[in-house]
Amino acid sequence: MQNNQELRSGERGEDAVDDPFTLFAAWFPEAERSEPNDPNGMAVATADADGLPNLRMVLMKEWDRDGFVFYTNTESQKGRELAANMQAAGLFHWKSLRRQVRFRGPVSLVSDAQSDAYFESRPRDSRIGAWASQQSRPLESRFALEKAVAFHAAKYAVGAVPRPPYWKGFRIAPLSFEFWRDRPFRLHERLIFTRAAPGAPWEKTRFYP
Repeated sequence: MQNNQELRSGERGEDAVDDPFTLFAAWFPEAERSEPNDPNGMAVATADADGLPNLRMVLMKEWDRDGFVFYTNTESQKGRELAANMQAAGLFHWKSLRRQVRFRGPVSLVSDAQSDAYFESRPRDSRIGAWASQQSRPLESRFALEKAVAFHAAKYAVGAVPRPPYWKGFRIAPLSFEFWRDRPFRLHERLIFTRAAPGAPWEKTRFYP
């Protein structure tokens, strides 16, 4: 009986929410308090030229009602795939809460000013690493990477470390969301939001588990 009451209570609260970003704004702080590591870790899926998906974990660094932002080397595999197909899917899985949020939509580059501001906020060694790493390309040895790090550390020993021109931010602007909550006996809750285009009104429905 208690589980059924909890299910109905959760439905009533979420049914009052007509905007997925409002619900995300309620769920994400709970994840920040509950998850032991990287509550902002999200899986991002892209597709190659043959349509074969690629999936990897990144860190979501900013979010607002325009979407979710992550940063990467645009010459990496995901950078090249996004350049060819500016669409992606993302997923947050918060194991401690037994919840997940998944979304997908078009992708755009954030402004250079926004990328500059975030790059400057990173630890200096991470900024050096962004210059040293030829991300997603063959590495002949660990020593080669360490040598590249030493080279760029010496190059930028004095003054600011500028942002590499290939290091940029991407924003996923969701056209659909699914908020998933674990429930007993696999009778999970699935609350779906969809819209036709960024800025369009949201439609909401529930799916069977």
